[in-house]
Amino acid sequence: MKIARLSMQQGYRYAIYDPDADDYIVLADDPLFAREVKPTGQRVAKADAELVAPMLPRTKVFGFGGTYRQGATAADLSTFLKPSTSVTGPEDPIMVPQWAPGLVHEAEIAVVIAHPLKDATAAQARKAILGYTVIDDLTVTGVGPAQAKYWDSSLPLGPVIETDFDYQQARITSRVNGNLVTDVQAADLAFSPEELVAIASQHTSLLPGDIVLTGTGTANGEVTHQDVVEVTVEGIGTIRNQIFAPHLAPQAN
Repeated sequence: MKIARLSMQQGYRYAIYDPDADDYIVLADDPLFAREVKPTGQRVAKADAELVAPMLPRTKVFGFGGTYRQGATAADLSTFLKPSTSVTGPEDPIMVPQWAPGLVHEAEIAVVIAHPLKDATAAQARKAILGYTVIDDLTVTGVGPAQAKYWDSSLPLGPVIETDFDYQQARITSRVNGNLVTDVQAADLAFSPEELVAIASQHTSLLPGDIVLTGTGTANGEVTHQDVVEVTVEGIGTIRNQIFAPHLAPQAN
């Protein structure tokens, strides 16, 4: 099931995608907290749907580095946090702060948490996952590790949350201005998504709506002012965001 969040006249509403009708069925409640998914009967054509980030983290985004390094142990992984204000929509502009000397993008799969977790096993983590989504972890270069990650709109996310997803069958790609930059198989992760969620829960309590990033599998791709970055995860979808950083634009002679 593909869960989306739509911007509508009456505000933001959750919906599920109906592939047979190629439209979205609006839901009565937030599926994160509803006991059952209840459709309202209202439908929105896919062409008319305005998608926003399908989940806003209730407290935090937990990220990992080094997850594709074969033979790595949990102790080898680097970790970081991003604030809820870092999340932006699947087609929103990325407003890069003036203090950023450079920028790279990182194409990843993210896990959305449905139930509280602390010191969980991988089996417990699996039961606490709502679904999976596409993210671009935009990172400032030339500054400290916390500052590099901790800024508004640095985490475009979407277009949907896929609840029925096999990461081992997923290809992750990114394109900058149409040129292929990233092309990896998620099966090359050294840890399964549920193992990463379990590890994250050993660092900090995970709450419903929190997001866990599974890490990037290739060297980061540099981006600059007005570049258009597309990240695709097979089985989930594509996000497409334009970079706005006038201070990084090449200067004319």
